[in-house]
Amino acid sequence: MQSPLAGHRRPIRLAPSILSADFARLGEQVAAAEAAGADLIHVDVMDGHFVPNITVGPMVVQAVRRSTRLPVDVHLMIERPEAFVERFAAAGADLLTVHVEASWHLHRLVETVRSLGKGVGVSLNPATPLCWLDEIVTEVDTVLVMTVDPGFGGQALVESTLDKIARLRTMLDERALNCDIEVDGGINPDTIGRVVAAGANVLVAGAAVFEAPEGIEKALARLRCLASEANQ
Repeated sequence: MQSPLAGHRRPIRLAPSILSADFARLGEQVAAAEAAGADLIHVDVMDGHFVPNITVGPMVVQAVRRSTRLPVDVHLMIERPEAFVERFAAAGADLLTVHVEASWHLHRLVETVRSLGKGVGVSLNPATPLCWLDEIVTEVDTVLVMTVDPGFGGQALVESTLDKIARLRTMLDERALNCDIEVDGGINPDTIGRVVAAGANVLVAGAAVFEAPEGIEKALARLRCLASEANQ
């Protein structure tokens, strides 16, 4: 579904997710993504509680930071994010995104991230309604819409999230908020144009970049071309 205010477009940014990278060659693959024109490097942090998987911690964020000059976009899919944001900030995160479902004191957490000199985002799971953003959206740089239930890479996009993205873009435009819409989950050559047409402008792709048969460079070029066409 296309946003009613689709004429208001923001620059497209591609954020390859290391969740699908070969960790035996992590630094090499991150550097390859940067050379291929990525705009950010996305790090999915999972704790085995908030989501049913365990991934990486601050040490891997440090390794990514050493491997690239790009902004490091850290998505905390964890319980009690307030206990960990300082560690991830110190590890080299440039943007820290936390889930609205995971913090009882979200304003305090957002203020903490700001005080650390970092960009701040909030994320919604597919079944979480947009109204959960009403009292916080004016305070953040990014809203990350999960287009799959978080926990694992390579899932198919939940179709109902396209309408959610469009409604979020309308909300932001009507309030004249300078806020990115990031999407994470099921982003590939078949879906990227649809999420951009709905209003997203920061696109997280894991398997479609790091597991693409044609390689990282050609995969990113194809995704950017498709996203740019949909952003006209």
